[in-house]
Amino acid sequence: MYKKQCENQLVMHRKTKANGVYLAGIRKRLNKKACSTIDLSARRSARMGIKMDKAVQWHNRRYYSLDAWLKNTCGRKLKKISIDAGFTCPNRDGTLGTDGCIFCSKGGSGDFAIPLSEVKATEPYIAYFQAYTGTYAPIERLEEIYERAFSDPLAAGVSIATRPDCLGVEVIGLLSGLSKRHPDKFLWVELGLQTIHEKTAAYIRRGYPLSCFTDAVAALREAHLPVIVHVILGLPGETREDMLATVRFLNRTPPFGVKLQLLHVLRGTDLYEDYKAGLFSVLSMEEYLDILMGCIECLDPSVVIHRVTGDGPKELLAAPLWSADKKKVLNALHHRMKLNHSYQGKYRKEGAPYGTGISDTL
Repeated sequence: MYKKQCENQLVMHRKTKANGVYLAGIRKRLNKKACSTIDLSARRSARMGIKMDKAVQWHNRRYYSLDAWLKNTCGRKLKKISIDAGFTCPNRDGTLGTDGCIFCSKGGSGDFAIPLSEVKATEPYIAYFQAYTGTYAPIERLEEIYERAFSDPLAAGVSIATRPDCLGVEVIGLLSGLSKRHPDKFLWVELGLQTIHEKTAAYIRRGYPLSCFTDAVAALREAHLPVIVHVILGLPGETREDMLATVRFLNRTPPFGVKLQLLHVLRGTDLYEDYKAGLFSVLSMEEYLDILMGCIECLDPSVVIHRVTGDGPKELLAAPLWSADKKKVLNALHHRMKLNHSYQGKYRKEGAPYGTGISDTL
């Protein structure tokens, strides 16, 4: 109890910026018993190799999780409700293609999504527009949909999954305006980069060059709109170093958040056909944990990690089947990081290889 009290007071004292809104707590006087608890936490964080402020900010995790950010900023964990607003995608309507990305299911990555009209929340939540491309519609329709989402008193914030080639000046202006009209709530933009390697991007039919992504991130940053970047680990043809290179690339202009997603092979996708034909193999859990830990150790410690695995629909999941036990994967990751004295940003210097013993002080 005392430990939690002290941690909350220290965390709330640190200014946290979310969508241009500063949330700052007032430092309270700590009694001697509470301070002794902080001392214990400091010794524990020293054994982890993490500075005290990071141990408190991360709630004694070895990386900056979304749960930790929510507790620091909103005072509690929040559930995400996945929403399908009826959008499509330029990779499906014929503008760029008709089959979508090679790994994408018919649900447009929104296999768990429900219509906005069916959202019936009983506690604060994040409205996550996950299905298809969340900014690919006439500007008037986008404004009507997102104003409805923000108008729900229980919606603490809105997160919009989209493509960097669907973020024109008018769209970014709309999102910026929504953010300013609802200063008590946050607005995030999620971009599916997946990889920085153009050969892989062509194989997965991403449909835009890396320069398009960097331009979109720069425009969103200028508009003070936080960006969450999706990265897929285990894409066919990519080596461990290729995946680490993608994470190191993000450190050049660190986004607000990142989702590290294991490649799932779903039935009904073109990726599944390649998998059945034996054109590639999926990662084992040991291989994935090794790569994932390396990515976390390379990642700037200021970046919030929103995901470290993923949830493939069990009825569609063809491989890897071990990924269906998400709790087991998370427990194995945390155990491995503890054994290896691993933490986010341990090897974040450009070019510093994972496992060399070269580390920075957080």
